[in-house]
Amino acid sequence: MRSTTVARWATCALALGIFISSAAASKKSIAECTTFDQVDKDEDSVQFTVKNSCSIPVDCSLSWEVVCAPKSKTRRVVHADSAKLSLAADRGVQTKDVSASVCGDDSWTISGVSWSCAANND
Repeated sequence: MRSTTVARWATCALALGIFISSAAASKKSIAECTTFDQVDKDEDSVQFTVKNSCSIPVDCSLSWEVVCAPKSKTRRVVHADSAKLSLAADRGVQTKDVSASVCGDDSWTISGVSWSCAANND
């Protein structure tokens, strides 16, 4: 009698586990359905692009640093900046142009680029 109860419990647990894992497998995480790309636009700017293929709208955050005269010990200056983007569900795309014009004629790099997206709470 006790082994029958244990067997029923084990069968229910197995069925529940299969159901939960198949339901989880059918949903994409936001990390799987959002992408980031960075391309040089011209001599002193870069374009960041975030794409959303999730079935829900997402809000994304970008941050970066424009570093002027990165190899100089005296002229090196770091300009940190950020942006917030809201992307529609299924193929929402937003771009952000980042300019190094603050560096004038000095050399520059863009570093410390990070991005993240989360479900839109609206």
